[in-house]
Amino acid sequence: MTPSPLRCLWILAPLGVLAPLGAAPASDPLEPVEKTAREWMATRSETVRLDNEWLSQRPLLEATVNGLRERAESLEEKRDHLIAKTAKDRDEIESMRAKNREAASDLTAAEARLNAVVGKLTELRPMLPPRLSEALELAYRSLGNPKLGVGERMQLTVTVLNRCAQFNRTVTCGDEILSIEGEPGAKSLEVIYWGLSHAYALDRAAGRAWYGSPGPRGWQWSALPDAARPVAKLIAVYNDRADPEFVAVPATLGRAAGGNAGK
Repeated sequence: MTPSPLRCLWILAPLGVLAPLGAAPASDPLEPVEKTAREWMATRSETVRLDNEWLSQRPLLEATVNGLRERAESLEEKRDHLIAKTAKDRDEIESMRAKNREAASDLTAAEARLNAVVGKLTELRPMLPPRLSEALELAYRSLGNPKLGVGERMQLTVTVLNRCAQFNRTVTCGDEILSIEGEPGAKSLEVIYWGLSHAYALDRAAGRAWYGSPGPRGWQWSALPDAARPVAKLIAVYNDRADPEFVAVPATLGRAAGGNAGK
């Protein structure tokens, strides 16, 4: 029996609808689930691997930690022992540091006092007897060196003071070349010093004598009229060329003039 056209259209209509569905197959609804399952299995596998690795390495790590802890305790015990053992030494070191600080302070004060003394000695040099001042030339020149150490400056200062004290306790006599104010040029004179206080100079050939003493401008010489003979006798007594006796020569003590000198 031949189907009618209407019946053929009714049969082909569903086929026309199903044809596009067959051309584009539908996606698998289980694919996301499978992907999630695979990821979970990979994560689970990595977790198991890490757990196994931790279980295998844990004893070694625990042993290492225990060893480090024991070593730290041993080092702490050694530290405490050294602290206790060196306590006395550290106290002594601190005491020495305190002494060093005190010594440094004392040294600074001593250096300041030394500089003051050196300054006074430098100011007093023009008032020293010419013979003594010339003898101390090297010491004074060294004291003027700013690079000189404290110890060397102290030694030179003591040398100057000792020489001055020694000169002041004795009578010194000898030939000396002097430049006297008001006289033409330097000349060789016989000079006798009474310590640091005063001196007498004699020009035997010219029959003239001078009196020397510290003054406002330093050591100064002043003429002594008619004093050549007593000064010559004084020098002769000192040099054992005359019998000891009292010799009257002019002298100045403070503001008073006159006096006796002898040997």
